[in-house]
Amino acid sequence: MKVVVIGAGAIGGWIAGLLAEAKWDVSLLARGQTLSNIREQGLRVRHQGAEKTYKLLASDNADDLGKPDYVIVAVKGQNVPSLAPAIRSLLGPGTAVVPALNGIPWWFFQVPGVPLQDVVLQSVDPGGVLSKAISPERVIGCVVHASAWTPEPGVIEVNGEDKLLFGEPDGAQRERTTTLAAAFGSSSVKPVVSANIRLDIWTKLWGNMTMNPLSVLTGATTGRMLDNPDVRALIRAMMLEMQDIGGKIGLPLAMTPDERMAITRKLGDFKTSMLRDAEAGRGIETAPILGALVEIANGVGEPAPFIRAVAGLLNVRA
Repeated sequence: MKVVVIGAGAIGGWIAGLLAEAKWDVSLLARGQTLSNIREQGLRVRHQGAEKTYKLLASDNADDLGKPDYVIVAVKGQNVPSLAPAIRSLLGPGTAVVPALNGIPWWFFQVPGVPLQDVVLQSVDPGGVLSKAISPERVIGCVVHASAWTPEPGVIEVNGEDKLLFGEPDGAQRERTTTLAAAFGSSSVKPVVSANIRLDIWTKLWGNMTMNPLSVLTGATTGRMLDNPDVRALIRAMMLEMQDIGGKIGLPLAMTPDERMAITRKLGDFKTSMLRDAEAGRGIETAPILGALVEIANGVGEPAPFIRAVAGLLNVRA
């Protein structure tokens, strides 16, 4: 199978390495120093003290990369609209598009029969450029449960890896999704084919939409925030608001906020990826993590005052 990974950062580079190990034909759409380093040194992935180097075709021009079976989009959500022309030029008759993104993706309501069907979220798809460039039938949903970062361009440091979830937005079982998941079957990550990938995305966001923004506003690690009773109360209030929103769009969250915070606590005391980006001067994912959530709250008539307040503060900080 042939795949093009757009974005050779932490997650994109990690996924590219895993697929190269599975003997897939992997190419990278990258730019700047990342592209230069990959061309000169290869893509370097470090895990548990060991480093592997992958010599992969890499270009900043999508036209150099052909028409793959899969396009995996692994960039920050706010950067995807600018890549719409590149994605479109990669699409062959059967190419599937797999957005491996944090937060709410552009296609989230482009699913028949869901509440708010066909709503275009301007926060993640301004003007509907992605919805127009990529037909919903091409999309395979994805949720990443892994931690990685880039100590230098073209070098991926994997801190931990758990699961990769893939699923058709409409919940159907299709060969293209099982084929993609199977490619990771012999790796150290657990591939899962989900029957409700939208709920999986919503559930992951339930944790990210508190810890990530609040870490940027406070400069604190997860453990320090959870140790503070007032911050913990704010986290709980935001999570309850998101539960109310989810109930109105058919995505109920059965866990309690305290149970979800306990899961975060078990992961240790760490810096969120958003805090790392802020400290490095990189753009942060305000729009896909909180901007889209505010839009959805507007769509279902939920006030969500705590989510709105934190979104406003994060916009000022960004």
